[in-house]
Amino acid sequence: MYEFTIAWDWIEFALRWLHVITAIAWIGSSFYFIALDLGLRKVPNLPKGANGEEWQVHGGGFYHIQKYLVAPEQMPEHLTWFKWESYMTWISGFAVMCVVYYANAELYLIDRNVLDVSSLAAIGISVASIVVGWLLYDNLCKLFLGKSDTGLMIALFVVLVAAAWGYTQVFTGRAAFLHLGAFTATIMSANVAMIIIPNQKIVVADLIAGNQPDPVYGMIAKQRSTHNNYLTLPVIFFMLSNHYPLAFATEFNWVIATLVFLIGVVIRHYFNERHSRRSNPTWTWLIAGLAFIIIMWLSTVPKVLTGSADGSTMLSQSGQELQASQHFAGVEEVVMTRCSMCHTAEPVWDGIHRAPKGVYLDSGNAIANQGKQIYLHAGRSHAMPPGNLTNITDDERQLIVRWFETASTKEIALK
Repeated sequence: MYEFTIAWDWIEFALRWLHVITAIAWIGSSFYFIALDLGLRKVPNLPKGANGEEWQVHGGGFYHIQKYLVAPEQMPEHLTWFKWESYMTWISGFAVMCVVYYANAELYLIDRNVLDVSSLAAIGISVASIVVGWLLYDNLCKLFLGKSDTGLMIALFVVLVAAAWGYTQVFTGRAAFLHLGAFTATIMSANVAMIIIPNQKIVVADLIAGNQPDPVYGMIAKQRSTHNNYLTLPVIFFMLSNHYPLAFATEFNWVIATLVFLIGVVIRHYFNERHSRRSNPTWTWLIAGLAFIIIMWLSTVPKVLTGSADGSTMLSQSGQELQASQHFAGVEEVVMTRCSMCHTAEPVWDGIHRAPKGVYLDSGNAIANQGKQIYLHAGRSHAMPPGNLTNITDDERQLIVRWFETASTKEIALK
């Protein structure tokens, strides 16, 4: 069992690495094409059907780029499609969700102080919410198509705020923020897979058949691409949010999430305006800065983090096995001596004001529930305590290893 725990941790790392790599590729190409599109200029003697051109220099060479709003008169011999970056980002992200949150639902997904549900029910809510989110977004876009772009953006913002509030009423704060990222990233990736690429394929098929493509397909694709552009920065924040409990584990976490969406939109607006050479809206940075200050204030307003701040949480099944181990008393003493001064509701270590990553290790139940993480970070590796500031000994680390591995082996034998 303990060998599987180590292998599982490496699988999680590999999937996270893949997710980051593909996300960088997708976001990079998205940012580039939005900047290119906004920088296009109409000049004399453009080819028929071309809407603008741009000269760029990079890597010692010059690039001459022309854009056709619908399509050129003849189909190019070679056409590069930008889609796999998006698809693999979503696939790898969902794989991380399965490996981390679904496989460890009792630890990372469910907070019984928020909603007492089974692991299967929590996973069902998770999947259903992501699917419903896409359907709601897609239908809103179709409803507002050709009407009011401002009205659509307001409606979409309301949906995102409702999702932020709803997730914090169901899951742990960490899982709620991760789901906001998944909710938004699913919309973005589905835009590519179900709208942008299919519309472009229709245009290509018309060209091959010698027909004049309908410009409405390009208009719809451009709308969805613009939405993806404005949603990118909030998604990046939610991807990284599990490192910052002051964002996800405080009373007003859903308000913080709402402000993150606002910050991401105004920052993208700044760069989009600069790339288009229309204006230099420095006021957007003032709004972003003020919103961030409000986020900092909201994270410190409550005195106690949501959830089980005192560590008196209900034991998971694996936690029960670990607490029943003959080595648990010794491990509890080690953790209470070496770790709990930081991992508690009111840390006593200078400079630490909240439990790192929202992890509490100041009670027996909390220690048992965090057994896997203690084993990996303080037993099998020397990641904790940082710099071994509390002088945990090699014998104490070996005790943690024996505790977890003995309990894991016993659990397999009982099954």
